[in-house]
Amino acid sequence: MLKFNEIKKGDFLVADNEGDLRRGEVTNLNGDEKQVCLNNGVQDFWYETNQLFPLEINDEELSNLKFHKQQNEDGTVKYSKGAFRMLIPKPGDFSHFELWYRDEKRHIMEPIPVHVLQNHFYEMTKVHLNTESFD
Repeated sequence: MLKFNEIKKGDFLVADNEGDLRRGEVTNLNGDEKQVCLNNGVQDFWYETNQLFPLEINDEELSNLKFHKQQNEDGTVKYSKGAFRMLIPKPGDFSHFELWYRDEKRHIMEPIPVHVLQNHFYEMTKVHLNTESFD
């Protein structure tokens, strides 16, 4: 289950409305009712946190977020978006990795979902991680 305090505007999540799964972007938050407004590309809908699910970080999601992928000779894989970098130990292994931006480096020691990566990205760059390119 998602923690309401981990969800930020701009985060990507999946909403389950009676079995109808829809990916969307958080457009608004209601702290009093602990509800999240998600835009599915057509319109906004409000959801309870128990109807929301995280997206798993994988190559496809990082590609959707406009990361550039580089396979290194030592077997590691580096993803970059602007000056932000992410290094995983081997292709497809997002169980632990490093993030860095300029002189700040973070070691992520367990799998995290896309919205948590988006929050790290924002904290480090002060720019929202979305599907737009900026490099």
